[in-house]
Amino acid sequence: MEDFDTQSARESGASRGFAIATFAGGCFWCAQADFCKVEGVLKVTSGYTGGDTENPSYEEVCSGRTGHVEAVQLVFDPRRVKYERLLEYFWEHVDPTDPGGQFVDRGPQYRSAIFYHNEEQREAAEASKRMLIDSGRLKKPVVTRILPFSKFYEAEGYHQDYNEKNPTHYNHYRFFSGRDQFLAKLWGKVDEVDGGGKAKE
Repeated sequence: MEDFDTQSARESGASRGFAIATFAGGCFWCAQADFCKVEGVLKVTSGYTGGDTENPSYEEVCSGRTGHVEAVQLVFDPRRVKYERLLEYFWEHVDPTDPGGQFVDRGPQYRSAIFYHNEEQREAAEASKRMLIDSGRLKKPVVTRILPFSKFYEAEGYHQDYNEKNPTHYNHYRFFSGRDQFLAKLWGKVDEVDGGGKAKE
């Protein structure tokens, strides 16, 4: 993954051919770690979106009263990875049937959502959601919302790349969250858990 300033990437993205995508998939530590693995994704930033409070802190968002969700914002190169593939990857890494959060994390700040940045993204997101529903893979209704993007607030520095900065705590949290066990059962694959049942370093 390339190392460059996210704000600069946002500002010069159009001229460089880059695009922005924003997803909420529960704990942003996990979502960031997952999307960083995708070829063509240049930068993943943890943050907050979808609420009304200006410049919310982690503690304020955790209260569930600001309307924000934990989310990740991606800078990606559409010549290397299509937005449709990012949507597929998103669905493969969340429980889209959970209205109360994601896995062990409960509360409105952990609900799943896709935030579209333009009409093309909205249409692609709606189509991908319909495909998931029609697939019959899920036994419960898909409750993940598709919403217009408004504003993204970058999370505090200690939350960025948390899996790399605090691998022991992150791996322990991820394993016991039940995320990968659920994904393994639904999709038949696991990204973060090895055959011995331990989270990978």
